[in-house]
Amino acid sequence: MDVESTAIQAIDYDAERAKLRVRFVSGEQYVYVGVPGEVHRSFLEADSKGRFFQAEIRDRYPFNRLDS
Repeated sequence: MDVESTAIQAIDYDAERAKLRVRFVSGEQYVYVGVPGEVHRSFLEADSKGRFFQAEIRDRYPFNRLDS
């Protein structure tokens, strides 16, 4: 799902696997594992997606970088 943000282009969530995919405006994509549904919902509702990502997701969940 595309979002309004200067840093983040899209956020997708797989509820069955608790995986959050984040695509940045730079084109880089990462998948974060073990992200609860409520964190995903709060991320989508955040006024600043970049600030929310920095505070609540980055460095809190294991991740893999996807090849573009």
